[in-house]
Formats: sequence, structure tokens, C-alpha cells
Amino acid sequence: MVCIQLDMTTKQLAASRERLRSFLAEMLTPLGRKDRQHWGGVYLRGLLLDGERKSVGAMAERLPDGNEQSLQQFVSQSPWAWEPFWQRMAERVERAFPQPVAWIIDDTGFPKKGEHSVGVARQYSGTLGKTANCQIAVSLHRTDVRGSSPLGFRLYLPKEWTEDVTRCRAVGVPEDTEFQPNWRLALALIDEALGWGRQKPPMLLADAAYGEVTAFREELEKRDLPYAVGISKSLVVWPEPPGGAAPAETGHGRPTKSMRYGDKKPASVKDLARANEKRFRTVTWREGSHGKLSSRFWATRVETAHGWLHGRAPGKEVWLLVEWPAEENEPTKYYLCDLPRNWTLKRLVASARGRWRIEQDYQQLKEELGLDHFEGRSWTGWHHHVTMVMLAHLFLRLEQKRRSSKSAVDPAAGAP
Repeated sequence: MVCIQLDMTTKQLAASRERLRSFLAEMLTPLGRKDRQHWGGVYLRGLLLDGERKSVGAMAERLPDGNEQSLQQFVSQSPWAWEPFWQRMAERVERAFPQPVAWIIDDTGFPKKGEHSVGVARQYSGTLGKTANCQIAVSLHRTDVRGSSPLGFRLYLPKEWTEDVTRCRAVGVPEDTEFQPNWRLALALIDEALGWGRQKPPMLLADAAYGEVTAFREELEKRDLPYAVGISKSLVVWPEPPGGAAPAETGHGRPTKSMRYGDKKPASVKDLARANEKRFRTVTWREGSHGKLSSRFWATRVETAHGWLHGRAPGKEVWLLVEWPAEENEPTKYYLCDLPRNWTLKRLVASARGRWRIEQDYQQLKEELGLDHFEGRSWTGWHHHVTMVMLAHLFLRLEQKRRSSKSAVDPAAGAP
């Protein structure tokens, strides 16, 4: 099995397989019928086995009990719900890895050929770094001191899909599905996880594609979710409370609530950072794969100024955090952090720069477990495949935890 089989003795491999059987017996019960549970187990074993492709046909060839037709029916046609699995996995993650550090929102691309796979279109993918024929999915991940686990995925459907009823019906998109931008899909994932009764995370992290959206930040504030999100250099803020007032009522017409700021204007975060260039300080926030990570940062309290030209009141007071590496001519990263006023600069930096774990997740989910290898076209099949990949990832995390815990007790102990 992936990441498990290396350096294992026959006894250790047998023990790992027994743990996998117990894991499947526990986690696959939402499938109900025994035949579904059987093929669910076969599918998951296929994802865990070594092999470049994790498509149904490729896995069926590698598995001694593989049957391509049965596996295809299980993943693409069998009418089992995936949401109960996501909740069950979240509960299992919390038991195994208590004390969450953050929830992270991000999206990833799935390169595709043709135009018939659900959601495929020529669109920009940050994963690919270009506009390409691909699917895009938004995901929510829970991080802890040991690592990170995905809690769910939402497939992005461009308007060219949601406005084409025939095309959507051909791949089984639910009839009530409407166009939603990525940040709305992110909120749906967050609300789903909160609806499971999960404890609110210490903070929510996201890049500028989400943090730049004022409505997204405001929705997080409504949910009382602390956040540290990226923003662009052009976003404007009030470095000091601007004051201002609504015009006095005249008794004629409807009273206005629009604020008037006189000659006061907000500043772009880039201009504000440049004006405080001498206040940047070097911060080291964690150990990377090639040594300690450090850069220059500065932080200050600000109020957001979205819609100020139209008389909108200042937003909530938050931290503005800016990174300006010594070798760069201008700042490179900007964040808004709805985090406590008494936090130190180093703690703000470590929190805002905590999104790195999700890249590790994507790498393992794709390169080892075949997240982007599904060759079917349907809405149901895509979600079923993603769910099985999430299960495989959870099993590997549990195995990794067991190995590290055993090694801590017995340094001479090999992998279980």
C-alpha cells in the first residue's frame, strides 16, 4: 500500500492489512448493502496500492479481486450519499487528532480532455498556473499539529454549465443547482461542517481569491469565525477611525444612512505599507524543509473601507499584516486578520502563513491517491471518487500517527 508497504516485514504488512479491514468495517457502514461495502473496500484498496493511475480500469487490473464493471457501477451509478461519509470522517479526525489549529479554504484544478465531464471548461486554475481545459473544486481542510485532513469538496460549475439544462441533466447535476462563485461554495462547506456540530475552528485561512471578497469576510464575521485571509495590494482601509456622520434630516424625503467623510480618504494597503517601510521587522515563524522560514513583516490595526465612496460605514477593526522581503522592491503579501488585538507579530505571521499544509494535502491526494484520476463524466461519480480518496487519505494519516507514536516509544521500532 502507498506509504505503508516500504520496509515492512510480512508480519507488519499483515497487521496493517488487518487495521485496514477494521477501518473499512467502521467507515463504510453508510453504504448499507453488503455488496456496496464490499466494492467500496475494493475501490479504497485500489487507491492505496502503488500505481501511476488510479482510474477504475487501472485499479481493476492491479487488484486480485478487481472487476472493472463492478467498480465502475459502484463509483458512477450506485445511489449512495457521500455527505454521511464526510461527517463520519470529520468525527474520526477529531478523535484521532484533537486540538485543531485552523480550517483552510482553497481550490484546486483537475486537467481534463474533451467537454463532457461535469464542470469542465476552459478556465483559470491556480494549480495549473494558466487557463486550461479543467474542472475546479473548492475544498475545506482541518489542520492540527500533526497534519491536515480534507473535510469536503464542492465542484465549481461555470455559468456555461448552469445555464445549459440539457448538459447538466446529461451528467446528473441536481435540478436545483444554480451558479455559485467559489466563495459561496466555500461558505457552503463551512456551514455543512458547522452543521455537524463540530466545534468552531480557532481561525479560518484563505488566500486572496477569497479574502478579497468583502462579502465573504462579512459572512465569516456573521458566523463568529476568526480569520486570516489574503488580500490584494489595492484594497483600501482606514488606518485610523475616519469619524464622519450621516447628513442631518431635513424633514423632506427619506432619511439617508450614508456616511459623509468630508476630505478624508482611505489608503490602499500598498501605500500604507510603503509609508511604514522602516517599521518592518524580521520574523521567523516555522521550520521549513530547507531550514527556518523568515521574512520581514509589519502589522497594524485598521478598519476596512469597502463602499466608502457610496457612504458605507467603516468595517470591523482588524489586523492588516504585510510581508516585505528584504530582497524585494515592494511588499509581496497582504492579509486581513480578524484576530485578537493583543496577538504578537510573530503569532499573526505564523497564523496567516499556515496555509502551507493544504498544499501537502493536495500533493498526496493527487500524486499518491489519484484525486484527479477519475475518468467518468457524472456528478455522482466525481463525488463518489473524491469521497473514497478522502477515506484513503484518512487511513494513511491514522497509520502515520501510529508509526510516529510507536517510534517515539521505541526508536528501533520499524513501521507497523
